[in-house]
Amino acid sequence: MTETCYKSFIGGRYLANGGGETLAVVNPGTGEAIYRIEIADESVLEAAVNAAQAGFKVWSAMPAAKRGRILLKAVALLRERNDDLARIEVLDTGKPWQEASSVDITTGADSIEFFAGLAASLEGNQQDLGGDFYYTRREPLGICAGIGAWNYPLQIACWKAAPALACGNTMIFKPSEETPLGALKLAEIFIEAGMPPGVFNVVLGAAEVGAWLTHDTRIAKVSFTGEVATGKKVMAAAATTLKDVTMELGGKSPLIIFADSDLDEAVSAALVANFYTQGEVCTNGTRVFVERPLYDAFLGRAKARTEANITVGNPMDPATNLGALISKTHYALVLDYIEKGKSEGARLVSGGHALAPKGVEGGFYVAPTIFADCTDDMIITQEEIFGPVMAVLPFDGEDEVIARANNTRYGLAAGVYTKDIRRAHRVVHQLEAGICWINAYGASPAEMPVGGFKQSGIGRENGVETLKHYTQIKAVYVGMQPIESPF
Repeated sequence: MTETCYKSFIGGRYLANGGGETLAVVNPGTGEAIYRIEIADESVLEAAVNAAQAGFKVWSAMPAAKRGRILLKAVALLRERNDDLARIEVLDTGKPWQEASSVDITTGADSIEFFAGLAASLEGNQQDLGGDFYYTRREPLGICAGIGAWNYPLQIACWKAAPALACGNTMIFKPSEETPLGALKLAEIFIEAGMPPGVFNVVLGAAEVGAWLTHDTRIAKVSFTGEVATGKKVMAAAATTLKDVTMELGGKSPLIIFADSDLDEAVSAALVANFYTQGEVCTNGTRVFVERPLYDAFLGRAKARTEANITVGNPMDPATNLGALISKTHYALVLDYIEKGKSEGARLVSGGHALAPKGVEGGFYVAPTIFADCTDDMIITQEEIFGPVMAVLPFDGEDEVIARANNTRYGLAAGVYTKDIRRAHRVVHQLEAGICWINAYGASPAEMPVGGFKQSGIGRENGVETLKHYTQIKAVYVGMQPIESPF
């Protein structure tokens, strides 16, 4: 596979750059390069904008119901090719096959299906003004740029494309340079489904390609998923041309477990909220607050289940349920955070070290790690680690835990476990987070808007609310009588 070199997908076809500059893509599960990509240069980026402009003329003029039918054809192709696409995601990301094959492509297809059904529902309103009247139209923005993250590459491409395309926009999508192949396959599927060339384009490369997109005056909106620091740079760049922005950024989300919770359910939520996709999920509940009467039992059960039920190994093995971190650099960063936790005085309950599973010794594996007796001022409870590291903190009362949970610059997600339904809603309503779960964690159906408070984001993805972020209102005043003029 190392000889394969993928190009950007522009106007319905693969397009070579001018200089032949390439990057290697590494399989995190083995540490070996599996293919290369050509970096989009100025000529490719210009071609992408030109193709998107031409595609917009056709796509935005198409009846919305017809756009929806094309999107539904793409959904059928995604579901039909689920396993082939899942294999790509596993090789690119290092996540377990059992996750990618059941979640990643399915949830991406769900989002396209949801917005395909909404395409024909866009409407304005009309109001009588005593003879004259006005009406409004919801119109597409134009060209939207999507910048994806590496943890859910195909799903994120679908989540960004679905509302944008349903509303009549076109898109130039830049996947992470570490996980680019899924987006290219999505572009092929859109063309096969009957989408006009230029409606969905994929440009390959690293940060400089994203920076070009955010500065270009011909692009109306940028939707970015990634870390907070990068999001701030993207937003600052977008401000130079007053682009609309959607930002789905990082988090240090609290999972609050009250003493009346079902212990096994609460432990299940905590394990999912920390170890799913080897901890590389922005909404993960990495600050686990456990009410003191349940604290010791929780730690004992979490340790036992982690060590008995989590299998780290080759991500393509169906038995593996915790895979490899995305890169050698990130692997080293996560291990450094673990050492900081130890040095700060957190009690190591489980894990805390690197792994080299048999047959994939060159991959980037870290044992699922649980720290107990954490405090709010520790680095591991303040900073987003993006790895399989759970920090458990005891608490003594409702008001206390709400204040502590909100004491962060982040506000992406939060979870509450309790059998007291009144307390559940009372607490959730006071948490500063855009996505909240009660007696659940991590579920994110296409129907539900997702996004963050504070520095965790701007705007929303999924849900009907998102249609507002990919359209603009035009007001039309209609004069039904001669205009009065003082001149």
